[in-house]
Amino acid sequence: MRSHRNARDQQASGRRLTRRAALLGGAQLSFMGLLGWRMRHLQVDQADEFRMLAEENRINIRLIPPSRGEIFDRNGAAIASNEPAYRITIVREDAGDVDAVLTRLSQLIDLDPADIERAKAEMDRSAPFLPITLAERVSWEDVSKIAVNTPALPGITPDVGLSRFYPLAKDFAHVVGYVGPVSDYDLSKIEDPDQLLRIPRFQIGKVGLEARMEDELRGSAGTRRVEVNAVGRVMRELDRQEGQPGANLQLTTDVMLQNYVQARLGDESAAAVVIDTTNGDLLAVGSAPSFDPNLFVRGISVSDYRALTQNNHRPLAAKSVQGIYPPGSTFKMVVALAGLDEGLITPEETFWCGGYLEVANRRFHCWKRGGHGHVNMAQSLRESCDVYYYELASRVGIEKVSAMANRLGLGIRHDLPLSAVAAGLAPTKAWKKEVRGEDWLIGDTVNASIGQGFVLASPLQLAVMTARVATGRSVTPRLIKSIDGVEQPSGSGESLGLNPTHLNYVRDGMYEVSNSRKGTGYSSRIIAETMRMAGKSGTSQVRNITAAERAAGVTSNDDLPWERRDHALWVDFAPFDDPKIAVAVVVEHGGGGSSVAAPIARDITLQALYNGDPPLDAYPAKDRDRIAEQQDRLRALRPDLGQDSKSRA
Repeated sequence: MRSHRNARDQQASGRRLTRRAALLGGAQLSFMGLLGWRMRHLQVDQADEFRMLAEENRINIRLIPPSRGEIFDRNGAAIASNEPAYRITIVREDAGDVDAVLTRLSQLIDLDPADIERAKAEMDRSAPFLPITLAERVSWEDVSKIAVNTPALPGITPDVGLSRFYPLAKDFAHVVGYVGPVSDYDLSKIEDPDQLLRIPRFQIGKVGLEARMEDELRGSAGTRRVEVNAVGRVMRELDRQEGQPGANLQLTTDVMLQNYVQARLGDESAAAVVIDTTNGDLLAVGSAPSFDPNLFVRGISVSDYRALTQNNHRPLAAKSVQGIYPPGSTFKMVVALAGLDEGLITPEETFWCGGYLEVANRRFHCWKRGGHGHVNMAQSLRESCDVYYYELASRVGIEKVSAMANRLGLGIRHDLPLSAVAAGLAPTKAWKKEVRGEDWLIGDTVNASIGQGFVLASPLQLAVMTARVATGRSVTPRLIKSIDGVEQPSGSGESLGLNPTHLNYVRDGMYEVSNSRKGTGYSSRIIAETMRMAGKSGTSQVRNITAAERAAGVTSNDDLPWERRDHALWVDFAPFDDPKIAVAVVVEHGGGGSSVAAPIARDITLQALYNGDPPLDAYPAKDRDRIAEQQDRLRALRPDLGQDSKSRA
């Protein structure tokens, strides 16, 4: 019985094992089937998606900075160029002990402590595998020292790139400006910044033409595909696509004339503009004193920057376009044309000048204490009689005077790719009410008639005004001649619609200023018959003269502190019979326009007309010895361009 029972138990146990094995085998088979299906799904159905993800993890796209567009003068002379420059970089993760490596490097080459601190700060906020610039524009000798000592300098690499260079240094600083590394402030001003701007120490235009034409000069980035490892370090470059270099700009300015203008202005706090009356080309735009823009590219020192900002002559200011001054008597052509255009006066009509005009119980004095007597329009310009214009402006009214000023280019911001181009001011009754909350007074009109009071103009605007008087057209200043060889629109302008006879009356008066013995600019005349100029002097006050001082005798400019002296101004066009250029010169606190600004403007005018040093017989005999010495001195300051300096296109 027991044996039969054991057999039955064994059979039941075997059946249970078989069922368990079947269940386990079925479960295993189901799992393997599911695993196989999942593998197929991943490898076949989703293969493309995972291949793309893997490629993105393995391949990075890096930007290649484009070469910046270069800037040339009208004849092809380089004004802003790119030059290869060696720099030293450090990669933190390769260096290991950064401080130890920097100490060893400092024993080999001179490193600015400020550069080291800046580089450390950049390393702290950058990925450890990114190269950080330690020093720029290092010498080949320093590069050689580093190459020889490479084993002792882990993470240190000499590199070469392009750096901005201004070969003419101070001559074009206020026109071209300069570049510098992108700052957080720069990025904050741009709504959607180009990714190029996020490259460490990438340089952009900061002021002047470099800043205003940044988009054209910058170009577009290239790309390179690089293979990186899991931590993002570059293993190898797979391919590269170069970017589009920035556009090259050709300016209307002439290098040699610009150099002469800067040298002739010298150490004065002054500005000068030369404009081609035929097409509006700005042949020279000078501002003195100037500065070397290369200092900013390389990183200006605190002491150098302090010297610029603390100089009371303001070398960083582009006075030719940013500076606005009371135009003084150079404004008298505006008032004269306004009176003629309104038919309120004839050129022969005279006003009596007894030395002052009393308006609203206030005396407005003429510069000539005893007065000029009976004065017509030509005499008023020639001898710069103030009372004549007090009377005339009172007839015309400020609205008509301001309208004529706008017509001639004053009180208007001219569209030039320069920093902070000033609009100046041709005031009206509405302007005073809106800005000052006061009613216009007749005394305001009297002050404005001689370019004082609220009237303000830049040297650029005065040059434009003179060009428009000379031609009768709305000559518009042009600074860029071509972009990548594409000629830009001319600024010759359309007719102003002024009566040619009226313009001739004013031009004749300006001619007498320079060529009549009674003219305020006679001592700075041009002798050469075919080059005669027509001009107008101006002297604008920067202080009030009290009745007591006037009674005792007005204090001479020479006896006043520099900052209280009058501004000296002069405008002219030449040749008189066929105007080719117009010139405006302002000398801050220079004193008299005819004695200080006129000689500078005459010399610049001749230099432009002769396209180089004029013959001495173009000058009055009394000036020739001085001019000969001056030409020798200024000639030594000219840049060597390796070309004929008289090759203006």
